[in-house]
This record gives sequence, structure tokens and C-alpha cells, in this order.
Amino acid sequence: MESPSRARSVLGRRSVLRLFAAVPVAAALTSACSSAPEEPDPLVALAAAAKSDAQLAKAIAQAHSGLADTAGEVAAARSEHAAALEREVDRINPRDPEDPPSVPEPAPQQAPSSANTATKALRDALAGAHDRAAQLVPSAEPYRAGLLGSVAASCASLREVLG
Repeated sequence: MESPSRARSVLGRRSVLRLFAAVPVAAALTSACSSAPEEPDPLVALAAAAKSDAQLAKAIAQAHSGLADTAGEVAAARSEHAAALEREVDRINPRDPEDPPSVPEPAPQQAPSSANTATKALRDALAGAHDRAAQLVPSAEPYRAGLLGSVAASCASLREVLG
């Protein structure tokens, strides 16, 4: 017949403690190995496009006097969009002030040679910005959804102004 202490536990107290000590380590290793890299913030691409659109609009305003007022308004609005989107990116993912901006400056842009082509280029840029922002609204957090909806609505109304 077995002794009462032997019948109570097949594992010793030290073995049980080792098992409990190993559980957090195993969980940490499992989560570290299985975690996928974070996806980039989709607002970075929207802010970069807004900066690029603003630069295009400024180039058009300088090259085509008949479009200067309208293109200037597009440039101002898209600059504001870029700033608001970049502030949101930096709010969610704070960066060190010594780091480069979270949204890089775009390459310089040339205005199309004709006013009609320039108008079409601005309309196309605004349509693309509207579509990209509107696509993100349903899956965004409430504050971001409001920001994205505002950007999309602004782009749609600017496109209407361009005719």
C-alpha cells in the first residue's frame, strides 16, 4: 500500500512551481513569435497625397492666371488636410521631435501646360483623395472617421468648384 503523501501528488511541489514559472515565459515567446509586424498608419499615405495635391495646386496657380484663385483655394484646403492628418498620425504614434516628420515632403511638381489639363489634373487628384478617405471611414475609430469624412467631403466640394 502506498503512503498517503505519495498518493496525494504524482508531481512534487517543486515540479508544480516550475510548471507555473514556465507558463508566462512560454506565453511571451508565443506572442512574440506570432505577432505580425504593425501595418503602417493609412493616414500617412493620405497626408502625403494631400501635400502632393497642395503642391500641384500651387504650381497650377502660378502657371495659369485664370486658375490662380481656384487652385489657390485647393492648395490651402489640401495643405490644411495634410496638417490635420499628420497631427492625427502623430497623436496616435508620438514621435521624437528630433525625428523627421511622420509625413515626408513630396517631390516638386510641374503644372500641366494647358489650363484644361491642369483643371483635369486637380479634379483627378481630388477624386482620388475623396475615394481613399471615404473608403477608410467605415473601419475608422469615431474621431478618425469624422476627420476622414471631413476630408472626403471637402475634396468632393472642391471638385465641384472646379467644374
